Amino acid sequence: MPDSAPTLYSFRRCPYAMRARLALAVSGQKVNLREVELKNRPQELYAVSPKATVPVLILTSGRVLEESLEIMHWTLGNADPASWLGSSEAQREAMADLIQTCDGDFKHNLDRYKYANRYEDVDAVEHREQASVFLQQLELQLASQPFLFGETPCLADMAVAPFVRQFAFADRIWFDAQPWKELIAWLDAFTTSALFLSIMQKHEPWTPSVEPICITWE
Repeated sequence: MPDSAPTLYSFRRCPYAMRARLALAVSGQKVNLREVELKNRPQELYAVSPKATVPVLILTSGRVLEESLEIMHWTLGNADPASWLGSSEAQREAMADLIQTCDGDFKHNLDRYKYANRYEDVDAVEHREQASVFLQQLELQLASQPFLFGETPCLADMAVAPFVRQFAFADRIWFDAQPWKELIAWLDAFTTSALFLSIMQKHEPWTPSVEPICITWE
């Protein structure tokens, strides 16, 4: 039987699920992991979250968290040993604004750059250039500090980095040729970190006949 812990529906390569797992990992939160195969989503996922997107976290109380940022704030609200939530209200507001830009304009342009064939009348290069405005903003923030808001990683770094990674790997040769020295170093440090590598372990897709994997990422 699975442990008495929240149940997490996740998909390894989804950037939204990545950032939820990063926060769960750093907070030391144990979960019963149900890895989802997006082309064959289990009916159990639809039953708890009709939109059937990941991540979804079902708390032991029965409450369902359907948004990645909601999961991040929930788990870090319980335990925030690395102080990802910030040290001041001003910092928290600045982080929230940056994440909102990432999830809004940047994600809109990222999708139309990386997946241009899914949209009608889309110029991938034009959307790449529009997305690059946000990346230049990150480059400027990283010019005088190793992380987006100081000397240590915070919520903004971990919420944004999975999407910058997705953008970079759409054309890594092009990305590495851009004048974003600090951003590239920041991304490479993120993708080679022990924390990121731990949450990117591969797991077989969950089915109702298989017990969830009880896991605490380390």
